[in-house]
Amino acid sequence: GMALSIHRTSNIDPHQVRGKRPFRWPSLLYSALVLGSYIMMNDAPSASSITEKPRMWMTVGEQPFAITLTDNAAARAFVTLLPLTLEMSDLNSNEKYASLPGALPCKASKPGTIHAGDLMLYGTDTLVVFYSTFKSKYAYTRLGRVDDTANLAQVLGRHAVKVTFSQN
Repeated sequence: GMALSIHRTSNIDPHQVRGKRPFRWPSLLYSALVLGSYIMMNDAPSASSITEKPRMWMTVGEQPFAITLTDNAAARAFVTLLPLTLEMSDLNSNEKYASLPGALPCKASKPGTIHAGDLMLYGTDTLVVFYSTFKSKYAYTRLGRVDDTANLAQVLGRHAVKVTFSQN
């Protein structure tokens, strides 16, 4: 009986047929996974370049501050002016401002609360960097925000200061 059962199991046809079909699924699944991760990996650079690209630097003295730019026409126009060194005056002990060499497209709105690190456009050609958080009734076009504001107020100080904006 032993030989017969061995013979039978090695010769079962449905097993071969059934064995073939599940084989196709994993390979289909595999190619879907590969394709999926390929798409995701190919998407990643564009996704990370979205977070990395709109990035610029504001240097005060020796201290660089990374700024994440807002995705709008004003910020894109501002970047075309870089590198730019401005003598920025102090106002109200909460902001530094300077006139830009040219007008930028503005789409002002009232943020209500200004946050330390906000880089704003006032009107069409006044660049403003805020170094404290407070309520405001004025309207601004947002250009970006300083990523790390820990010592921003300290570095900007209370007087006029030379600030360089650059892309890297």
